[in-house]
This record gives sequence, C-alpha cells and structure tokens, in this order.
Amino acid sequence: MGMLQTMRWFGPNDPVSLMDIRQAGCSGVVTALHQIPVGELWTTEAITERKQLVEAGNQRYSPLHWTVVESLPVHEDIKKGRPTRANYIENYKQSIRNLAACGINTVCYNFMPVLDWSRTNLNYEMPDGSRALRFVWEDFAVFDLCILKRPGAETDYEPEIIESAHQKFSQMTAEQITELSNIVLLGLPGSEEAFTLATFQGLLDEYAIIGDAELRENLYYFIQQVAPVAQEVGVNLCIHPDDPPYPLLGLPRVVSTESDLAQLMAACSVTANGITFCTGSLGIRADNDLPAMIRRFGERIHFIHLRTTKREEDGTSVRPGIFHEADHLAGDVDMYAVVKEIVLEQKRRSTAGVGEINIPMRPDHGHQMLDDLHKKTYPGYSAIGRLRGLAELRGLEMGIERSL
Repeated sequence: MGMLQTMRWFGPNDPVSLMDIRQAGCSGVVTALHQIPVGELWTTEAITERKQLVEAGNQRYSPLHWTVVESLPVHEDIKKGRPTRANYIENYKQSIRNLAACGINTVCYNFMPVLDWSRTNLNYEMPDGSRALRFVWEDFAVFDLCILKRPGAETDYEPEIIESAHQKFSQMTAEQITELSNIVLLGLPGSEEAFTLATFQGLLDEYAIIGDAELRENLYYFIQQVAPVAQEVGVNLCIHPDDPPYPLLGLPRVVSTESDLAQLMAACSVTANGITFCTGSLGIRADNDLPAMIRRFGERIHFIHLRTTKREEDGTSVRPGIFHEADHLAGDVDMYAVVKEIVLEQKRRSTAGVGEINIPMRPDHGHQMLDDLHKKTYPGYSAIGRLRGLAELRGLEMGIERSL
C-alpha cells in the first residue's frame, strides 16, 4: 500500500542514468519532453519514443515505467490570458489525450510567471561538507535592485534591506555578480539555458498589468478548459506550488497557501483538477499546516514531492527570509506527520476503492555529496543525495505502516 517510489529523470543527457534510478529501488520515472518547445503539441510518436527508452531494460532488469510527466509546461500566453491562449490550450488538451493513449496518467504542471523555482546559491556548504540549495532575501534584493535594476523594485523591499543590498553589491567582484545573475536567471529544470538581463526585464514588463486577481482568473480559466478533458481520458492533473511561495520581482504568486489551493480546487470540481503536494515549497511558509492540508485535500493529491527546508531567518506574509534545503528528515517540515497523513490517505482510498491507492512520490532535490561533488549535475538532482533521501523516506513510511 506504500507510495509509488519514483525519481525525476531529465532524459538521455541526464548524468543520472535510468540504471541509477532502478538501483535506487524506484519503479517509476518522472520525466518530460524537454526538447519540445513550450506550447507545442506532444505527439504520440514523441511520447512513445521516450516511454520505450524508459522501459528498454525491463526484460533484463527490474521494470521501470514512465509514471508521471513533470512537466507539461503551460505557455506564458495562457498565464497572461492573451487571445492566442486558445491555440495553446487546444495543444495542451491534445497532449493530454496523447499521453493517456500511451498509458501515462499523471501530469504535473505549474503556473509560476516567467520563472520556475528561485534560489540565490546552488552550492551552499552544509556542516558535513555536502552542498545544498539556498535562498537569501538580501541576495535576491541585490539582483533585483542593483543588477537587474527593475523599475519600481524599491517598493518591494524594506529600507534596511535596500541599504544592505546596495552595500553588499558595492563589495562584490565581477565574478560574484555574474554568478548571482546566472543563478537567478537559470531556466527551467532540465535546461541549462538562462535568460539575459534585457530579455528577462522584457518578460517582466509583459506582466505590468497582470496582478494577483488577473493571474488567478487566467489559472482558473485554464483548468476549467483542460481538467474536464483530463477527467474524460483518465489523466490526473496536479499543480505544483510556487517556489518560494511568495511574490517575487513584482510578479504575483497564486499557488502558495492553503487558501490558494482551496480556491483552485473550487474553481473546477472534477477530481482530475489536483495537486502536486510539494512539502519543500509549501513548507517554506510557517503558516502552511502541511498535515492539515493533506487531510483537507487528500483526494485531490495525485503526486507528492518530499523534501524539507530550514528557515534560518523567518520571512513575513509578503516575503521569504533565509532558508536552505535540509536533509529529508530534518528541517522545518514534520516529515513524520506528513508521511503518516499520506499513509492514512492511501488506506482511505483502499477502503473506499476510489482513486490511485499508491500515490507517486519522489524524493525532491537532495544534497550534492560523496562522489557527486566531483560531477556536474542539475541543481538539486544529483543521484546520491536523492538516494539518501529516498532511503530515509522509505524507512519512515514502512515504520508508520507497521505501527498502524
């Protein structure tokens, strides 16, 4: 009855191989067709090719299957509510149909404007010498105020942060400035392409007239169009929360809190309109009660990311503070309470005979450690750190199940 154990794989160029994922004890692979431009149709031929690649070793080794799509990206014109969104939504619907025809029934997506996740340090050294991802509000302000020089950015920061950011920037070397810029401007996971400053500012400008209410309206319109199609063909859509779950760069964030998720679930009542429950993203906010959220939204949780962050300095209702990605069983997320609620939700589904009993889960991110310290990997997605996290989570789940 346990969670379906998976790992994310970025395709043939990922330094973490399918055999690595198999040897970690996973039976599911989480991947996407990163080579297809955002908004274009995913054909059955392209889907089948990737599926066959994932399953190529199944006759000889422990079987692997493409279990979850992460992500089927949402085009920016949909997020901005432009007239051109109609064509992109039709492509999205057909891509869902094509995935269903190929036997892939869980699709993760997000609705974060312009950027995906945001960090300011990709190599934060932990006490044991491993490296983690970290976010520092002051460093983000340095980028926004002093490097990007976004018009009106001063209104988003406290006076003391503005002063300290300018002071810090004045002491940075050219190499440090370039490094911070590259980290903040890093493209979507699975891509090593980054925005240029000029291009990035242009993308931000396009959101000048899109606030919180407008972005919510565009999200709800999108899900009302695509979720009924997904429901019809047996696909579960699951939105990934904002990361970090606060507004950044003057952009609204509308999937950050329990209230946000409740509004989205109410906007389209079909079960296919669901959630990727990412404890790492939601757990950054101290006001998110993760076990209570699982109890409330249990039947709509179709995919789970398990990781935790450690708040070094608490944020406020409008901004994050300082946090880093902690060991999977450490940090601010009560992982025991979270996994217990997931176990209970799976038992409820089994008793009721409704829903996917074994919810797909992946150990999200992981510290760069051991031999991986000498390799180039996608930030957060080295093999050994995730293997450690999965082993810990696997033991935790087993202990909880036995105790019940």
